[in-house]
Amino acid sequence: MMTTQALKGRIFNIQKYSIYDGDGIRTLIFFKGCNIRCPWCANPEGLMSQFQVMFSHDKCIDCGECVSVCPTGIHVMREENGTQKHSVDRQKDCIGCRRCENICTRNALHIMGKDVTVSELMDIVMQDYDFYIASGGGVTIGGGEMSLQTDFAVALFRECKKMMINTAVETQGTTSLENYQKLAPVTDTFLFDIKQINSESHRSLFGIGNEGIRRNLEWLVDSGASVIIRMPLVREYNDSWDAITGAIEYIQKLAKRGNISRIDMLPYHQLGKNKYQQLDMPYPMTTDPSYNNEELDRLETFFSQFDFDIRLVRH
Repeated sequence: MMTTQALKGRIFNIQKYSIYDGDGIRTLIFFKGCNIRCPWCANPEGLMSQFQVMFSHDKCIDCGECVSVCPTGIHVMREENGTQKHSVDRQKDCIGCRRCENICTRNALHIMGKDVTVSELMDIVMQDYDFYIASGGGVTIGGGEMSLQTDFAVALFRECKKMMINTAVETQGTTSLENYQKLAPVTDTFLFDIKQINSESHRSLFGIGNEGIRRNLEWLVDSGASVIIRMPLVREYNDSWDAITGAIEYIQKLAKRGNISRIDMLPYHQLGKNKYQQLDMPYPMTTDPSYNNEELDRLETFFSQFDFDIRLVRH
């Protein structure tokens, strides 16, 4: 069995002073890799488990320095209208050496993915220990889908618990029940996604039904876990009367069996759109299903009729 010291996880970002991902001031750690593809995903750099190059085309001056240091030939110069232009060959595999990132003087290149140990992450986590204690905050793991790296998450949270640091996870509930059984003893709060309550609609959106998701959620509730439900609201995807009321009624009934404290409704936003361009990926949403302020006001009024704590999170 691999020791905690040798165990490594792959992350793609660490966000300090987060106040939207659990109670208090938190450090949010993004695990790389996801097993489904939401059309509205705001973190496309977290979808693949492999290292990836994010390339800001507008910052590049086509100097070619990255080409000279890349050991795998990902960076190439191609002729366009009589001049040499830099591009990224997405057919090649990045190995995460970061030579290109380090040599780029224009900050146009960023490598997504970093392998870290529990000890390395704890060094970062502990930098804000006083803020956690003062605010009732702690550490949250998101993604991607964090439960794809459950063993590493559990090892990290065990160290957090030794320091009495509050722990939370953001999860879609899409992996095996065994993962949630491992996470439950070391996780204070599960921020659990319900994206579409109808299983067939869920299958058409993501390629899988939601039976396993509901099984995992119900096990957590019945085992005594503290849960906050998160529901993305995306026009014409999951904001129909049946989709919204069906999900709320399911959660209300389930809450009678255990500790579901509230539902956070998360309206669609385009904050991650520019990342797709930097990864040379097409943006999946062909229209803008955002809600205007008047529509958000009506949604808040609608949610207020339910005998449950439902909060609309505005960006």
